[in-house]
Amino acid sequence: MTKFKVIRISIILITAIGIQSCNSSNAEKSKMKGNNPLLEEFTDTLGIAPFDEIKPEHFMPAIKEGINTGNTEVDKIIKNTDEPTFENTIETLEKSGSLLQRTSTLLGHLNSAETNDDIQKAQREASPLITEFYNSITLNDALFAKIKTIYNQKGNLNLDVEQTTLINKIYDSFAKNGANLNKEDKEKLKNINKQLSSLSIKFGENTLAETNNNFVEVKNENELSGIPEDVVARAKKVATEKELTSSWVFTLHAPSYVAVMKYADNRDLRKKMYREYKAQGNNGNKNDNREVVKEIVILRYDKAKLLGYNNYADFVLTERMAESAPQVLTFLDDLLNLAKPVALKEKSEVESFMKKEGAKHELQIWDWSYYSNKLKKAKFNINDDDLKPYFEINQVQKGMFEIANKLYGLNFAQITNIPTWHKDVKTFDVTDYQGNHVAVFYTDYFPRPGKRGGAWMNSLKKQSLENGKNIRPQVINICNFTPPTETKPSLLTFREVETMFHEFGHGLHGMLANSHYGSLSGTSVYRDFVELPSQIMENWVSEPEALKLFAKHYKTGEVIPTELVEKIIASSSFNEGYSTIRQLSFGFLDMEWHSLDDEKIADLISVSDFEQKAMGKTNIFHKVNNDIMSTQFGHLFSGGYAAGYYSYKWAEVLDADAFEVFKTNGIFDKETASRFKENILTKGGTEHPMVLYKRFRGEQPSPEALARRAGFIK
Repeated sequence: MTKFKVIRISIILITAIGIQSCNSSNAEKSKMKGNNPLLEEFTDTLGIAPFDEIKPEHFMPAIKEGINTGNTEVDKIIKNTDEPTFENTIETLEKSGSLLQRTSTLLGHLNSAETNDDIQKAQREASPLITEFYNSITLNDALFAKIKTIYNQKGNLNLDVEQTTLINKIYDSFAKNGANLNKEDKEKLKNINKQLSSLSIKFGENTLAETNNNFVEVKNENELSGIPEDVVARAKKVATEKELTSSWVFTLHAPSYVAVMKYADNRDLRKKMYREYKAQGNNGNKNDNREVVKEIVILRYDKAKLLGYNNYADFVLTERMAESAPQVLTFLDDLLNLAKPVALKEKSEVESFMKKEGAKHELQIWDWSYYSNKLKKAKFNINDDDLKPYFEINQVQKGMFEIANKLYGLNFAQITNIPTWHKDVKTFDVTDYQGNHVAVFYTDYFPRPGKRGGAWMNSLKKQSLENGKNIRPQVINICNFTPPTETKPSLLTFREVETMFHEFGHGLHGMLANSHYGSLSGTSVYRDFVELPSQIMENWVSEPEALKLFAKHYKTGEVIPTELVEKIIASSSFNEGYSTIRQLSFGFLDMEWHSLDDEKIADLISVSDFEQKAMGKTNIFHKVNNDIMSTQFGHLFSGGYAAGYYSYKWAEVLDADAFEVFKTNGIFDKETASRFKENILTKGGTEHPMVLYKRFRGEQPSPEALARRAGFIK
């Protein structure tokens, strides 16, 4: 997934935020700049953030100064007595707010990747100020009048495609964020936006606290049967850190949780882990997110109604390929009709296998990964333990870079003298085949207490053209992979390898950007298009020709045997029906939360009951008490995927269809890769995504490609 984007004043209007008076004397400003690296230009030749100098107390002065500077820049546009033009209004607005953009991006990044109490405090303090600032811009009548004048004249201004897209996006952003409202309703919208911003931060903080604070302690070594030794070693280390020296501690971070659910022979341990994991944000403590979820969805509904939409989904989907809630629901239902019969057959097969294994109990959700993994081993004679020795993290990354070189002519050279936010972070100078600088690429791959769970891509600096110079981007990939132990390097599961390639696909979208305007650059595209570059990269992970580049035994250097590659391919669609309906369940939940009407809001009492109804049609297991997704669903409530989670499956249709071109022409075919690069990766949001896709593919995507890949149809 991509992390939220903090972008220039002209487009950040989606999270709309309003003006705060933060005047400082010249003497105070001079003093602040002398002691605050955030207020200085980043003088490194690449404009690198000095993470080794930045402290939490630097953020609020820089945020306030950024707001002051932004106010001055926007005020000049408003007070300009010349006739409004594209150049003196739209382009000037696009270029304004750079200090605030840069500072808030860094603060948001650290709050996700390496947070602490002081960073969280700074984020809470900054959020309402930033919200107020952006609100004041989007709701400024004089500024909007100038924008509207240019928008109404755009057909006579000889604008190119990117300029037309920019004016359309700016006008629509202002309109969708209340520019056409009356004064009273504008004030209502300001308050809603402030509350939403604060609640989103609160949701994320609560989720991180739940992940860090809750765990399962094992005191009897016999209960560890089946769990890989590197996971057990990590559990012992965590226990020691928590001063539980006679125990093993399994956390809710993905490498620990997934390993227990997949390998632990002890059913009670799996059940404990599952219940602990699924209860996050639903424990009745200070980190409980149930009321936060309800407040967020009600405020989003109020915002949509205020702006003239039936619900929040309608508000969001006007800027998506899917266009409307009914179209999304039809898409989800069509996939469900294909996938659910397959999922039920898969469940029946796992149940039969479980009985043959001697189990006397009914198959429950906490049994699924364990017995599915055993069945996969029995059917294909393959499991993660067989594969992990061939997926040492550095070797995988080296091969991933080589694939990018074969496809797009990129080279990655590690840099060791760039300051970072943590010792685990690695940095790379990315160049093209001619040696020209393309991007700076940061990787941060292991879990830790100050880092939220999941995987994402973000940009510290977006690509743009400024005064004829192509400003190159700084791109981050952050994941939570299996860390190394004292005796073994980091050996990845096959799914973790796919995740690395997925986030790298987002990274390439940011690195290869070549647009004029930063707000249209790289991953600044429709949400249901942004996952195409990431998801298509996953395809190379199971291609024999690609695997030979990076799947090498960490001890012997032996390339992964052909028989293992064949097993990977043969098992690639194993339990794809269940995986699909699981994803669809999240999509349905998302759409239900954001399609609320007055009657449903009035009846909204229990988050759990609401969720069960929303996901009911996808269920193939019995309901488990206290099993709630919403209270930890960061994509929806602290990320940017509200009314957009369906986009993962939507983009899978695109990526399956697009990769069939590579399969036909060759997975490293230069001409195909060039067309994908030039029409998808470099263009960002400069044109409608379907136009870009058809330019690459020659036709609209076919949903049958996904059904074929999943094995739902022949």
